Amino acid sequence: MTVLTAERVCVGPDLDAWLAAGGGDGLSRALADPDAIIPAIEAAGLRGLGGAGFPTHRKWSAVAAQPRPEGGKWVVCNGNEDEPGTFKDRFLLSRTPHQVIEGALIGALAVGATNVALYVNPRETASVAATRAAVDAWGGHPLMTRLAGALGGAVSIGVVESSGLYVGGEETAAVASVMGGFPFPSLKPPFPAEAGVHGAPTLLNNVETFAHATHILRQGPDWYRGMGLGGAAGTKLFSLSGDVLRPGLHELPMGTPLRDLVFGCGGGMLADRAFKAVFTGGPSNTLLTAADLDVALDFDSLRARGSRLGTGAMIVVGEGTSILRKTAEYVAFFAASSCGQCPPCKVGTHQVSRILERLEGGAGRPGDLEALENLAELLPGSGRCGLVDGAATVLASSLRTFRGEYERALGQR
Repeated sequence: MTVLTAERVCVGPDLDAWLAAGGGDGLSRALADPDAIIPAIEAAGLRGLGGAGFPTHRKWSAVAAQPRPEGGKWVVCNGNEDEPGTFKDRFLLSRTPHQVIEGALIGALAVGATNVALYVNPRETASVAATRAAVDAWGGHPLMTRLAGALGGAVSIGVVESSGLYVGGEETAAVASVMGGFPFPSLKPPFPAEAGVHGAPTLLNNVETFAHATHILRQGPDWYRGMGLGGAAGTKLFSLSGDVLRPGLHELPMGTPLRDLVFGCGGGMLADRAFKAVFTGGPSNTLLTAADLDVALDFDSLRARGSRLGTGAMIVVGEGTSILRKTAEYVAFFAASSCGQCPPCKVGTHQVSRILERLEGGAGRPGDLEALENLAELLPGSGRCGLVDGAATVLASSLRTFRGEYERALGQR
């Protein structure tokens, strides 16, 4: 069953078509009983779908509990999306922006915010154009008038282009960017829920999270929960790429087995190669192998296997593809993406990248594996954001699971 990607909701910036397909019903129901919004989100079991999986209702409750400052509270819809293998948010913003906007407006009503920023990666020009046109279409609509009345003031909504940098997706970096600054992550606390954009309480969620909120308020939490499998709630967008016959974006019930995604939706492996591994949730998580093909794709089941659902990106690797090579590529991405604010991150990721490139190129030195193992242990927690942790996680996972490739690169096997 598809919800976010159904043909009837993929109407681009055409607001009339969105409303004809049932759009606006979620916001209308929310306006009828604003106090019921957060309980509905909680009952539905919605969690943040940008990577962390934090319970959505807890974040919304935290912002709602804060007093409203003179300039008003903020909602930031995070569509920076710059991690390799992740391409769900650009689809939602370019093909069906109204369900995202409606979800953000529902969030604004829930927390008492009168400022809404759609934070979009400028390299995704189709997303920027469609979102701007969709935002313009809401201007003067009766639902906006009702929303302003409920909030006690007009709602300002607009598109803010991000820096396009990977680090700009981190929540405090996004706050800095919305204010016009460089997206440097900052130390927490305070969290954006307490002091975000211009020091105001700020609700910051991913594009996909807000899109789900629209349908939860329209159809109800029981309907949403009923779509999941094995106790998981709702659906999830999976960005499937790598060594599969049919890469692409797939919306599936949360809790769908990994095997069904790879061999059902993905059509199996390229050139009939054996399944070797998958980078789950993007390249910053623990690798899973063929022994994990029956794992349910939901937050808790993947955590039990030592991995994470993350953004839902699944990068599949077949036999014949070097894990060492892929790890070197992803660590190089993290090294290049470091903002340089935290020396252990900037220097550490660069050092790991240099060793991996040397090993992959056949010029490894004695002590390289020990150095990598030491760095994988020392680097986590040394930065203000999760970038260095992601690089260390994929390094440690590849060393642990595919150590033979490293040893062969050194001529030890």
